[in-house]
Amino acid sequence: MSEMKTTVDRTRRASKKYVRYKEGAELFSMGLSKFQKMAHEAKATYKVDKLVLVNVDKFEKYLETFAEY
Repeated sequence: MSEMKTTVDRTRRASKKYVRYKEGAELFSMGLSKFQKMAHEAKATYKVDKLVLVNVDKFEKYLETFAEY
């Protein structure tokens, strides 16, 4: 079952290049404020009037810098 969830998550991520804060926080299983902070640090945010979108590819690359091997 866990393997199926991983596949679904991967497919969902592949289908969207940009997400809003709430959707991104859910996608990466983190709190909203933490996701917002990290998205800004990753320079992955795009503001259009009052709408803010996060580039998922840029965010994932930034997130990988925290990997512990």
